Amino acid sequence: MRKVDVIRAWKDPAYRATLTAEELAQIPGHPAGALELDEEQLRGISGAAGPVLTTAPTCTEYTFHNWRQCCPS
Repeated sequence: MRKVDVIRAWKDPAYRATLTAEELAQIPGHPAGALELDEEQLRGISGAAGPVLTTAPTCTEYTFHNWRQCCPS
C-alpha cells in the first residue's frame, strides 16, 4: 500500500470503510495512537464522570442543578 493511501486511511473514515479486510491489515497503527475512544474513555475526557462545573460567575452548583437563572438578565 502506498504511503499516501495509508495516510488517507488514517484520516478519512469514509475511505477506510471502503477498504477490504486484507487492505486494512496492511495499514500500520496511527503514530498518534488510537483513532477511536470507547464510551468510558469519552466520559472521562468530557468530565461527565465528575461534578458539573460552570463558568458563569453568578452560577453556583445549587442554582445550576435546580435550573434557576444563573446569569443576570
